[in-house]
Amino acid sequence: MRRIRRLVHLVLFCPSSKGLQSRLPGVKVKYLLVVWLGIFVGSWVAYMHYASYSELCRGHVCRVIICDQYKKGIISGSTCKDLCEERSLLFQHCLSSSPTQQVYSGLWRETEVIIKCGIEEALKADGHPDSVPRRDVVLFDKPTRGTSMDEFKEMLLNFLKSKLGDQPSLAALVSRIIGMADVNRDGKVSLAEAKSIWALLQLNEFLLMFSLHEKEHTSKLLGHCGDLYITEKIPHTSLYGVDVPPFLQPLLPSVVHQIIHQWFAPAWPRRAKISIGLLEFVEEIFHGTYGNFYICEASVRNVGYNDKYDFKMVNLRKVATEMTIRGFLKGRHCEQNVDCTYGKDCTATCDKLMKQCKSDVVQPNLAKVCGLLQDFLLYGAPLELKEELQKQLRTCMTLSGLASQMEVHHSLVLNNLKTLLWKKISNTKYS
Repeated sequence: MRRIRRLVHLVLFCPSSKGLQSRLPGVKVKYLLVVWLGIFVGSWVAYMHYASYSELCRGHVCRVIICDQYKKGIISGSTCKDLCEERSLLFQHCLSSSPTQQVYSGLWRETEVIIKCGIEEALKADGHPDSVPRRDVVLFDKPTRGTSMDEFKEMLLNFLKSKLGDQPSLAALVSRIIGMADVNRDGKVSLAEAKSIWALLQLNEFLLMFSLHEKEHTSKLLGHCGDLYITEKIPHTSLYGVDVPPFLQPLLPSVVHQIIHQWFAPAWPRRAKISIGLLEFVEEIFHGTYGNFYICEASVRNVGYNDKYDFKMVNLRKVATEMTIRGFLKGRHCEQNVDCTYGKDCTATCDKLMKQCKSDVVQPNLAKVCGLLQDFLLYGAPLELKEELQKQLRTCMTLSGLASQMEVHHSLVLNNLKTLLWKKISNTKYS
């Protein structure tokens, strides 16, 4: 035992001692290689982190651009004064995953919020002073001066038809948009107010958030300034409450991911409540008020929940309207089904004879969601429920075909699963 301790002491503290070299030939070289490798890897990681942070996180650029346009009278919004004059809207932690779409956690009126802002045109100009006017011309070009209120409403209606389809509820949505644009509540919409709301509607995530605003399963929209907008902060941005950092994910085997998720996941009744909320969200976006929506990347990192364990859709960028997908697929050349994929997993079939994509997505939202819920719900499930739950999830995951031809079956599977979970947690503190 004493010999082992002495050997460890020599390796750690006296790598160049003659005693160690005589006992373990070559250890000195190996030790130095390990040290230098550690220094190299550490330096590389630090450099990559700094480089990626400086590239991704440009909240200061976003603020300068927005406030410059606000002071020129080009844009307007409910939070412009707080952002540019009183500076009571504070950018805190960078959450951006793309340099063209800035995402920050922030503080506004003593409330934690999420701030989102696009700076694509400014980045194209590489930070030169003329980037601001260029962005004015490109982004805030509509509506033009002289446009009447009726013409603007017609513009909005036609735009919504192109994005959501010809829905009977679009007139009410136009009224809500006009109401949001009218920041000073004078019953009129100024040119700056109109330009701001028009620019916001070009952002897919904002359009979907606004369309689903009445639902409880998306982030609440709190305010805007130009095309910068603020939403409520969702405390838990992963289905399991915590997720492995992106740079570690490729290094860890799936078993380790699973163990980490199980450690940090909420208690099973809490998971059942979150799952019911997710199923309700699927129900809402399937032939909802403003048409049909598809989840095009079913991932644990795109769904979350609040402190009351109510489900929240974290990343609406991974949701697409039926019109958007049909437009993508129309006339698209293909050799196999994978060529007909929008996003990550909204896939249509390829007509191999015509070499063109068909227009209907094969796998419905419910099947994707049940794939997410399988591990989430089965781990730690009550024994008397587990077998039936597994059976229903398996049935759900096999759903396929045209959603329009299977609406009754789709609803039946969804309601059976919701009922099974609700019966277990109803009349308890978890309900």
